[in-house]
Amino acid sequence: MARRTIEVEGERWQVFPSGRMTSYQRDEFGLVFLQGTGVDRIRRFVRYAPQGAPRWDASLGELTDAQLQQLFAHSQTEWTSPVARMSAHRAERGGR
Repeated sequence: MARRTIEVEGERWQVFPSGRMTSYQRDEFGLVFLQGTGVDRIRRFVRYAPQGAPRWDASLGELTDAQLQQLFAHSQTEWTSPVARMSAHRAERGGR
């Protein structure tokens, strides 16, 4: 899985695809910003439309750190994100 690391206000965040796409496939992707582990873990989510490569892994690689920081500024906290709720619901159903 493609991963990146950025720094936002002195804090390091891992960035990777959420695995969720829109129903139109490949027009918009979700990203997860992750910091910490266990109970101290913080997750933020954002969706973006790639401007270059149509594949999520290639498009993530094309984003500059400045673009990732801008996406971070628009990201939602875990408890307000529909992507996080879908992931939690999926896990409760055994990953289906």
